[in-house]
Amino acid sequence: MKLGEPSLDQLRIFLAVAEEGSFGAAARKMGRAVSAVSYGIAQMEMQLGVTLFSREGSRRPVLTEEGRGLLAEAKAVADGIDTLLAKTQSLHAGLESEISLVVDVMLPGEVTASVLREFRKMYPNVALRLQVEALGAVEACLLGGGAHLAIGGPLMADHAELDRQAIGAVELVPVAAPDHPLSRAGILPGESRKHLQLVLSDRSPLSEGREFSVLSPLNWRLADLGAKHALLKEGIGWGNMPRHTVAGDISDGRLCLLDLPEKPGANYTLSALWRRNAPPGPATSWLIDAFGDRLGECPG
Repeated sequence: MKLGEPSLDQLRIFLAVAEEGSFGAAARKMGRAVSAVSYGIAQMEMQLGVTLFSREGSRRPVLTEEGRGLLAEAKAVADGIDTLLAKTQSLHAGLESEISLVVDVMLPGEVTASVLREFRKMYPNVALRLQVEALGAVEACLLGGGAHLAIGGPLMADHAELDRQAIGAVELVPVAAPDHPLSRAGILPGESRKHLQLVLSDRSPLSEGREFSVLSPLNWRLADLGAKHALLKEGIGWGNMPRHTVAGDISDGRLCLLDLPEKPGANYTLSALWRRNAPPGPATSWLIDAFGDRLGECPG
């Protein structure tokens, strides 16, 4: 049997139906008539000599075994074409006219300032919009199309739409005020669970159900790292903070490093992320490298 060659449009229709779960939803997503979507699937099935969706006994099309087997290859072809078109568009467009950057609140402010100072010298004609968010809100800005580049932390999920590159890490350390009960020596295992823990949260549902070093069932959720810092210095609870943020407080005795048996401190890994269909241009690529270099110079 001689197989035909399905068109790129047919592959996109196949992927849309598989992702959306119905011909109608795929048609709405692609701005097509349902009949056009149905025809596209029929033509692809005829070209390949297989049935991609089972339509009997159900109001919703269900991928057949053959359809499931071809799904990954169809996606790889479509993604490859998207990358090719995006890179070609970048070549035609040349240097970016504007970059929207969203960074995790854990990224040291001096790193951001240093990188952007050099960026201004390197690319004086590229406009830049900077946004600082926490946890899943970084990811939401990127997935929502409002940002071209994100510097995000370890709670960023793996999305098929995103590419990522690890660029460094920030050390988190557990701290509390000097008069807090956990600041004394000889803390027993489980004792931290008896005290209020201040936990950073965000405005996005994307990080819901994903925790980072949360030990105590008694906790306050704060969407602002500055507010968490202030409450810790007031003796309200204990919590993890970036070492660079509290180094001066520890040195001056306003906060104490906690020696907890659970060792809740950790390295907060940072990655550069961008949408796969919008690969970094020259100026965005420079930012990724510069953030990685600058984080590599930080003591911890």
